[in-house]
Amino acid sequence: MENEPLPQYMRIAVDLASRIADGALEEGQRISGRSLLSSEYSVSPETVRKAVRLLADMKVVEVQDKRGIFILSADNARRYVQSMTDRREQQCLREELRELLEQYAGLGKRMFAVAEQLVEARATPLPPDRCLPNYEVRLSPDSDKIGKSLGSLRFWQSTGATVVAIRRGKNTILSPGPYAELYGGDEIVFVGAPDSMETVQRFLNSPVLDGAAGEG
Repeated sequence: MENEPLPQYMRIAVDLASRIADGALEEGQRISGRSLLSSEYSVSPETVRKAVRLLADMKVVEVQDKRGIFILSADNARRYVQSMTDRREQQCLREELRELLEQYAGLGKRMFAVAEQLVEARATPLPPDRCLPNYEVRLSPDSDKIGKSLGSLRFWQSTGATVVAIRRGKNTILSPGPYAELYGGDEIVFVGAPDSMETVQRFLNSPVLDGAAGEG
């Protein structure tokens, strides 16, 4: 992971294992001693020693006293490289999860604050001069809005009014959602500015186009 780089000796171990897995270094081959490897990687012999020890523990190489470092298994080298790749992917996933949890926590705090504001607003009645009156408009049987939902009609965007109820025969649908469909004869109860009555009436019961009427 770029934000959390591997220790230097582990990067050297991965590089050596990759070279063995790719065939650049063959099984049974003797590779450079720790002193030469430290010069090649520009690190201390101790760092190389830790890298080689790691590969030896994974049975990728074998360290023979006074003879040097010998390659044991390309398969083990491939498994080691894959395990390190999986480890880094898991680190990335853990980091992403941590970031998402932090975002979620922040969002939760914001939602709680907004909810408190809503509760406080509902507990404090508006003065009479700021209350919006309710209006009603009956949907004509030949309206072109019949069968359409409030959401698809973009009711609020089109009229500036908010539907609070739909009266349909003896039934009343309170706070209808965006998926509520309209039917002929429905009484649409809404709140809005004083001039919204005419706007909603015109929007809901707009005359059918001549062409459409002729098709009927």
